Amino acid sequence: MVEKRDVIIEVEVIYYLDTLINKLYVDDYFSYVENVDLYVEKIYEFIEKSVHIFPHKSTPKGLLHLGANYIFYKSNARTTWYIFFEKNKTSYLVTGILNNHCSEAQLI
Repeated sequence: MVEKRDVIIEVEVIYYLDTLINKLYVDDYFSYVENVDLYVEKIYEFIEKSVHIFPHKSTPKGLLHLGANYIFYKSNARTTWYIFFEKNKTSYLVTGILNNHCSEAQLI
């Protein structure tokens, strides 16, 4: 029997990723909004498919407000995303996200 895994993403994380779409497009990181949508969609896909599979690490003390555990996703050669979460048996609650361009990432 395959065990069901629940992956829930907090509203704050969804809001962050939604505003990221606008920011990346407005700041000319992407020429087409469709490409930004695809970029963020891949982040969501990674979270859904990988949070329960990838080996996770314990979050450093200075970032515990983002979640007790984290995994990372390398979206391209310059950007790594850190996905923070809480886990309880087969449930995963994604509680924070940041990338290596954020000053907080220096604590990882």
